[in-house]
Amino acid sequence: MIERVCRILEYDKMKEQLVQHAGSSLGKQRVRELMPSFSYEDISDAQERTYEGAKVVRLRGQAPLGGLRDIRASIKRAEIGGLLNESELLDISSTIYASRRFKQFVEGLIEDELELTILPQLADQIVPLSELEQEINHAIDENGGVLDSASVVLRGIRQQIRSHESGIRSKLESITRSSNGRKMLSDAIITIRNDRYVIPVKAEHRGHFGGMVHDQSASGQTLFIEPESVVLINNQLREARMKEKQEIQRILQVLSALVSENVEELALIVEVMTEVDFIFAKAHYSQTIKGSQPKLNEDGFIHMKKARHPLIPTEEIVPIDVELGGDFSSLVITGPNTGGKTVTLKTVGLLTLMTQSGLQIPCEEGSTAAVFQKIFADIGDEQSIEQSLSTFSSHMTNIVNIMDNVDFQSLVLFDELGAGTDPTEGAALAIAILDHVYSVGANVIATTHYSELKGYAYDREGVMNASVEFNVETLRPTYRLLIGVPGRSNAFAISNRLGLSERIIEDAKGHITADSNKMEKMISSLEDSRKKAEQDMEEANDLRQEAEKLHRELSDELEKFSEEKEKVLQSAQDKAAESVKKAKTEAEQIIAELRDMHKNNPAIKDHELIDAKKRLENAEPQLVKNGKKTKPKLVKPNVDKLIPGDEVKVVSFDQKGYIVDKVSEKEYYVQLGMMKMKVKKDDLIYINRPKAVETKPLTTLRGRDAHVKTELDLRGERYESAMMDVEKYLDDAVLAGYHQVSIIHGKGTGALRKGVQELLRKHSNVQETRMGTQGEGGSGVTIVLLK
Repeated sequence: MIERVCRILEYDKMKEQLVQHAGSSLGKQRVRELMPSFSYEDISDAQERTYEGAKVVRLRGQAPLGGLRDIRASIKRAEIGGLLNESELLDISSTIYASRRFKQFVEGLIEDELELTILPQLADQIVPLSELEQEINHAIDENGGVLDSASVVLRGIRQQIRSHESGIRSKLESITRSSNGRKMLSDAIITIRNDRYVIPVKAEHRGHFGGMVHDQSASGQTLFIEPESVVLINNQLREARMKEKQEIQRILQVLSALVSENVEELALIVEVMTEVDFIFAKAHYSQTIKGSQPKLNEDGFIHMKKARHPLIPTEEIVPIDVELGGDFSSLVITGPNTGGKTVTLKTVGLLTLMTQSGLQIPCEEGSTAAVFQKIFADIGDEQSIEQSLSTFSSHMTNIVNIMDNVDFQSLVLFDELGAGTDPTEGAALAIAILDHVYSVGANVIATTHYSELKGYAYDREGVMNASVEFNVETLRPTYRLLIGVPGRSNAFAISNRLGLSERIIEDAKGHITADSNKMEKMISSLEDSRKKAEQDMEEANDLRQEAEKLHRELSDELEKFSEEKEKVLQSAQDKAAESVKKAKTEAEQIIAELRDMHKNNPAIKDHELIDAKKRLENAEPQLVKNGKKTKPKLVKPNVDKLIPGDEVKVVSFDQKGYIVDKVSEKEYYVQLGMMKMKVKKDDLIYINRPKAVETKPLTTLRGRDAHVKTELDLRGERYESAMMDVEKYLDDAVLAGYHQVSIIHGKGTGALRKGVQELLRKHSNVQETRMGTQGEGGSGVTIVLLK
């Protein structure tokens, strides 16, 4: 049954296209043996193999498969001790080379992290018989000749042969060049007869040279004589050539024995490489037909998007969308002749056979195909002259066979169901057949001319109408499949376009029943609605594409604006950071000058200098990062009025400070770093009120001072930066109330230690210094006692 279905659906013609992509006779034979499978697991595996091959073809273009030969007969003869000739051995070497190249190719794909499963498994089965390949190539050249290098003995024999040939030619050339000899010769040439060197001598001079006559011309005027002077050397040459043949036979026997030792490995190479050639033939064919891997199911659901018949030229085919097995399992297609109904049937049938053969199908990505256990088709005129059957009888014989074998896992394709007999009986019979196929749960697609079947789909659950579109204006079919819309009878419209009288057409319409008119009007309304829906969809798609384009443009502009904004902010931050750095440097210099003044004026206290420096640091503005500013969490004041010491923020300057004194109810003196300025109350935000402490007003500790460590690590610092860090650290340590701290400067070259100790000797808050003990870090640490 499946062979007949394959013939009807032109499966063999599809395989003829596929076979063109096989690279070897083995691959071509594998294609010709291809038949659909009915095992879901086998089909899934075959589809995965095709997918991997198509993936490699898409990413790498071509797999190296050249050189593969059918060596099965040769290795079989070698296995039973037969002698292989030079050509057979070359084919074996070539096949080993092809398998080795493919194995290296797959290893390269894996190194490139290409996700593959099946091809690496096949490559792993290949045993690279490099030694056998080298032995054959060492003995036989690419033209099938045994090389001198095949053995030492053969090289020596061939040297003898060349020496004998040279001697013979030398003697014969002396005869042909002599003036006396030329008179006796028909032509001054040296030729070969019976594998022996001879010269053409005129018949009347046959006795002059002696020797043996090996041949004569057709006229008898010329005798081909082996002169007596070269008979001995010719004998020696003949003997050497016999030895050469014997040695070649021995070499071929040795190589044949090597082949027999690797029969199993060679047979596996042939099997694997045949499968590889077949996989890539399917992959290249898929690329040719623009195929895709369908999603498989066993539920009978088919959804082929933009399906194309692979045997119809691309420039002529009109893609169709076909759905079956979901909301409906029966599809009834109506429409005019040559409109594409039969092509639709064959497309669905052939693509199903291709799917179940492990081939990708010419559809859009995301298409779905079902795996059926039985596929039936009744398509075309199969009138049998031998059996004296009419077209109708032939179809019914086939349909009877289908009815006897159809089940719930079947796909049935009927072309012009019920045709060839009385229309009334044919339509009734078609409905009964469709009902039976539907009742057993099979999926069916049927084409028909009967108008009764248009209403059939509306009366039956699980049945859907479809039609092939016809353009009345051009009197040509568009070949588009319209699911859900039954086909109209265009006879009146076509007749009108062709010039038939309006009176005759109106008269004909009067013979149509009211039900038929109602049906035609309903179909016309459905077509109008469909066209309006398609038009609305096209407009919606245009609007969506325009909106997406606008969205992309706005996104690009926003991204450019953000980049520009970041650049401006970064530039501003860089300038601000530079300004702050410069201000801090100047402040350090000022404090150093004040400290020098303190030496001469003891009235200025150290803690006042340190506190001034801390206020300078606190006056440093917070830089904006990534376009955002980190604002302090402000607390609403729980006080009636601001008092000296309250921490506040000056809004206009975006700086923190504290209240020094009250000017009036609306103004206060605020200390901002080194500056004291008059600020209006409306420009102030209360932040915090420090707790009262029993210390001098200017020695209030900041929160950051309470976390000063008892050691400072300078390792890895630059000299200038380290000196500034030491001076700052000593100020923090004094404010924190420490009596002893450690400064880690490391051993190194000693330059940093020397600089630190020099600074410590001059610092007014340092009472005493010493080097660290063994447990404190030794000479890499200086211990400082503070005043």
